[in-house]
Amino acid sequence: MNSLDSLGIKKEIEIEISRQIDYIKRGSIELIKEEELYEKLSYSVSNNVPLKIKAGFDPTSPDIHLGHTVLLNKLRTFQELGHIVYFIIGDFTAMIGDPTGKSETRKPLSREDVLKNSKDYKAQAFKILKPEKTKILFNSWWLSNLKLDEFIKISSNYTVRRMLEKDDFEKRFHDNRPIAMHEFIYPLLQGFDSLFLEADIEIGGNDQKFNLIVGRELMKSFGLDSQIIMTMPLLEGLDGKNKMSKSLGNHIGVSDEPNDMFGKIMSISDEMMIKYYELLSFISNSEFKNLITELKGGLNPIVAKKRLAAEIVERYYDKTESDKALKYFEDKFQKKVNPEDVTVIELEYEEYANFLKGETKQDEDKNIKVASVSSEIIVDFLVKIDAASSKSEAKRLIKQGAVKIYFDTLNEKNIESKVRQDFFQVAENIKEFIIKSGKKKIFKIKLKKD
Repeated sequence: MNSLDSLGIKKEIEIEISRQIDYIKRGSIELIKEEELYEKLSYSVSNNVPLKIKAGFDPTSPDIHLGHTVLLNKLRTFQELGHIVYFIIGDFTAMIGDPTGKSETRKPLSREDVLKNSKDYKAQAFKILKPEKTKILFNSWWLSNLKLDEFIKISSNYTVRRMLEKDDFEKRFHDNRPIAMHEFIYPLLQGFDSLFLEADIEIGGNDQKFNLIVGRELMKSFGLDSQIIMTMPLLEGLDGKNKMSKSLGNHIGVSDEPNDMFGKIMSISDEMMIKYYELLSFISNSEFKNLITELKGGLNPIVAKKRLAAEIVERYYDKTESDKALKYFEDKFQKKVNPEDVTVIELEYEEYANFLKGETKQDEDKNIKVASVSSEIIVDFLVKIDAASSKSEAKRLIKQGAVKIYFDTLNEKNIESKVRQDFFQVAENIKEFIIKSGKKKIFKIKLKKD
């Protein structure tokens, strides 16, 4: 191999490393340390050897919400980049109880609760993770066999003073509130997980930083190449303030019904939507940057929010359910149409076309066709479908602007138009549309074509 070929390969490796770092860092809070990550990725890319990515999950609840999936999504990113995920179910540590963020000693779980929650947790996690690139491990497999003298040797590498640097421990110590000895043990056991697995990278929530550092330092104490630490932010819930939590009722569960999941995502603030995109969406970095540019250029946030909601519902269900949830949301919350209150009327397309007599022209601004029809034709149509009890009522409703048509077209363009006496707008390839007459009468007109 000549020097030019060597330089070309080196450049390709550097480009690939830079690409991976960009994806890995997206949405993260802290990376300890980026130069070490570069070195590990350099070895990985050059030798085609995947890195070991570790993340631990205590099965304290059987239900996963979108806040939990922030870590899972990042793990999926690592998998897409060719690395192997070590998904550690902390069945042993869950029976101790992680004190992170707690103002008092956390109650441990029973063995039965842990096993049940673990089963449900795995099933939900694989809606995101690639099974072929995921190793599911229970830390009881090695921690339950850890001998006392081995644990004493491990614990000798950490001082009480260092333990008290943990924020919640420090606060409780100064407030003269109890700290049980087993709470000091928890970070050491989580750190031993990394020591045992010889992890390259461990990721966790920002509230887990202390525990992750313990693992990094234990590896160094035992002469191993220390793991890199990546912390991810805690996702705020529907209230936009507090960490997403089932107990606070501000969560979006991955097992929520499609319509509920879609609607909850649509209810988040425009500002929070950006963070949700960054942490939950699988769109590429370039697509994410383009989205930000579009929003700054005037893109309606509702449009962007619909894209996000559709993507997430499809992830946990499928494209059909996602499309149904989108339509349900548009009907109920944008068109103010409750599907249960809709009267469905089927018409032959030719029969409907008779109401579109008149000259048709193209509206360039809206890329739709405008058909000029007489007011009498519209009035007759409203009376025919019982949208108005009489011609006089139909005329009055039209004059008041109380008659609206929502077109749902085959090319997925939704056009809302308020009926006037001289025309209404017609999109190409109409398959169905909704007419609202006043506040209570709602009709779905389905057109049958041969």
